[in-house]
Amino acid sequence: MDRRLLVLALGMFALGTDSFVVAGVLPEISRAFGVSIGAAGQMTTAYAITYALMAPLIAAVAAHVPRKRMLLAALGVFAVANLLTASAPNFAIAMASRILAGIGAAMFAPTATGAAATIVAPERRGHALSIVIAGLTVATALGSPIGAVIGGLGDWRWTMAFVSALAVGALIGVGLLLAEIPLPPKITLRQRVAPVADPRVALTLLCTWVYQSGHFIIYTYFTVVFDRAIGHNALLTGALLVIWGVSGTVSNLVSGRLADSIGDRKLILAMLVVLTLVVATFSWTAASLWTTVPALIVYGAVSWGLLAPQQRRLVHLAPQTAPVVLGLNTSFTYLGVTVAGVIGALGIPAFGAHHLGYLGASIVAVSLVVAEMASWRISMANTAKPVVKLAEAQ
Repeated sequence: MDRRLLVLALGMFALGTDSFVVAGVLPEISRAFGVSIGAAGQMTTAYAITYALMAPLIAAVAAHVPRKRMLLAALGVFAVANLLTASAPNFAIAMASRILAGIGAAMFAPTATGAAATIVAPERRGHALSIVIAGLTVATALGSPIGAVIGGLGDWRWTMAFVSALAVGALIGVGLLLAEIPLPPKITLRQRVAPVADPRVALTLLCTWVYQSGHFIIYTYFTVVFDRAIGHNALLTGALLVIWGVSGTVSNLVSGRLADSIGDRKLILAMLVVLTLVVATFSWTAASLWTTVPALIVYGAVSWGLLAPQQRRLVHLAPQTAPVVLGLNTSFTYLGVTVAGVIGALGIPAFGAHHLGYLGASIVAVSLVVAEMASWRISMANTAKPVVKLAEAQ
């Protein structure tokens, strides 16, 4: 295994852990700053919206910066930001530090994936990218639960220090193992957003945004949605997060092959239907540990399993700009996390935390319509191609 790729994957692991770990320590953050659960959830929102908006902008503006220097700067900003969160004396400073962490993440993620594709032979690029991106998926299975346990058994501030330590480890690895990396061809911000002009791509990205907004309402407020099953037990919280993450990681690996065999449309449609149904059941399945566990297994499988067919669809639609559209898909995922944090904060006082599943399911159901609109536009375009070719031949 190429150790350089493992170092980049460790950085992505730190980013992924930071994205999701706040959900496991929300009650502790709420009590520490004397704010509501909904307000504490905006720490996730601040990080996610910053990443979503800044990643394509920084990738375009800083395209001339040497890649190794960019990676080191990104990890340095990210590590300092999490230490600021850990030591924040009040909620305002904690929120500001989450924005700074989002900037560090936006600097690192596109640079790391681009570097992974550059430092290996062309025939190994797919494998290299899968290793680096695996850092994000493994973070949901291991990083976030570990952070939740650390926060539950000790103090939530140690959770943020743990994330900072991961970033420092990756920074040292980058400094020692990575040589200077060739600069990639410059892609302007306009070129990065140009694929959205294709309605098929736009609808696919919109589908990602909507379904992520719906189901992340549950994950962002995990500890209060499942408090009846968890019973304020930090180890149990970590265990349930592991179950969700492992299920999602396995499903993400399997769903890619399924998409190859049965097609994107059928798999996306089936998974969105199941996701809508399982999220809608959380008002009662979350009341008992015995019903929570199987529900979380299904929830993790379909929520993460949708990534592969969505990405496959985007690459098929825009093969020449695949890295760009995949980057946009990640940004739209984080926009979904952002919207989920806001809607969940409004939904808790309006409906109660135990009924957020109904709200989330209704939003995921909307993504079903969007997904079918995307499929229809794709089908129409595919039908038109033979007609155009026939007319040209005549």
